[in-house]
Amino acid sequence: MTREVKSEITGKVWKIEAQAGDRIEEDNPILILESMKMEIPVAAPFDCVLVELLVAEEDAVAEGQPVAIVERA
Repeated sequence: MTREVKSEITGKVWKIEAQAGDRIEEDNPILILESMKMEIPVAAPFDCVLVELLVAEEDAVAEGQPVAIVERA
């Protein structure tokens, strides 16, 4: 079963930390957002495989916007 990972803040995608197909452990970053000069990681909610990234570096994201799709590992 897949699950959307959503942004908790409004900001800009600063750095992508994982690519589709990567295994990510719980709480490790999928990507890092920048907001008001602060870097905020968007972390894996559980041990998972990244199915799809829905954003690219420099993209603007809104609070609650899906940024990735993951599947339980």
